[in-house]
Amino acid sequence: MTAWLPFEWIVALRFLREGRMQTLFIVSGIAVGVAVIVFMSALLVGLQANFIRRVLTAQAHIQLLPPKEVARALGPPPGLGADAVEGAIVQAPLQRLKSIDQWQAVMAQIRAMPGVRVVSPAATGSALVVRGDASRAVSVVGVDPDLYFRIVNLPEKVVDGSPRLTGSDIMIGTELASDLGLTVGDKLRVSAANGAANTLSITGIFDLGSKGANQRTTYVALHTAQSLLGLTGGVSSIDVTVEDVYSAETIAQRIRAATGVEADSWIATNAQFFTAVQAQKTSNTTIRFFVGLSVAFGIASVLVVSVVQKSREIGILRAMGISRGQVLRVFLLQGGVLGLLGSIAGSVLAAIALLLWQRYARNPDGTPFFPLEIEPGLFGVSLLLATMTGLAAAFAPALRAARLDPVVAIRG
Repeated sequence: MTAWLPFEWIVALRFLREGRMQTLFIVSGIAVGVAVIVFMSALLVGLQANFIRRVLTAQAHIQLLPPKEVARALGPPPGLGADAVEGAIVQAPLQRLKSIDQWQAVMAQIRAMPGVRVVSPAATGSALVVRGDASRAVSVVGVDPDLYFRIVNLPEKVVDGSPRLTGSDIMIGTELASDLGLTVGDKLRVSAANGAANTLSITGIFDLGSKGANQRTTYVALHTAQSLLGLTGGVSSIDVTVEDVYSAETIAQRIRAATGVEADSWIATNAQFFTAVQAQKTSNTTIRFFVGLSVAFGIASVLVVSVVQKSREIGILRAMGISRGQVLRVFLLQGGVLGLLGSIAGSVLAAIALLLWQRYARNPDGTPFFPLEIEPGLFGVSLLLATMTGLAAAFAPALRAARLDPVVAIRG
């Protein structure tokens, strides 16, 4: 059956078959190591994706805001020296709601930047909603539905009604609707701090997954918010999404340098969360490294023992004219085969473990902890790395075998 195989393959496979128990144990050890690496990698990827999805479920990757107002001391009055300015008390000004200068040009400039996916204007401010004798302070967010719904998928978060935003429409959260006893079709009076007021019709009730956000966030059409908040023709912020969420801070810095507008990325505004994600990645990489290292040492130790056990056979083969290179390749092939067999078995174990996790790891309400995608590429990389690890681990024992003196090896 093996007549068609090269000589090195025939000898390598025969050595592995003769040491069946050793081969079985090392393949089992490699399989466990590869299964741990694949399972943890898939779990971490799913966990990170779930965290990011929850953080970015109701916010843009980057938000542009007008520059903050800064108070500066004036020059000294006539007759007073410079010391009068140095001793002056400068009080920080109140930050008024204002529009981003030339926001249409800024939007066009950002759209042209590489890595930017969607740019959407917004007019956001505080207001008071009144229903009979009850009132609540809310945040009014005026958006262009065609653009904003590509940033925050509000239609899929609507639990009642429809995601319609015309000039007389408003969408509210489930908590606010519960507090004020509101349903779709009811009227709601919205009053801003500048005295402007408008009566709007509720077209949709949404659930953003956060009680606080559902209690204070409302959505209206952009021009409705502009009129209500006194931002005629202006916007208070610009929302941006990018292709790669992890490049948001870099693109935000680029936007800041190009436009002069304050740009806050989700990474900067969620610094603690991002640090936790990075710590998870670092710990997972460390664990994978040490598991891989233990696998390499296991392969190397088995092959070292094999060299000692097969020294007489190696000496006979060398005396028959087998070159050092062929002996070297015999043991390298053993390491590669052990790594390949172990990685295949480990990938199967990991796939079974991931399927069991998806089936049985559930929240109290029966929903899965988080979506888990089994990527074929992860298994392919694991197969390649485990095989390469086997080859690398086999190099030192193979070199030792190739250097054996035939006469000394035969005499034992």
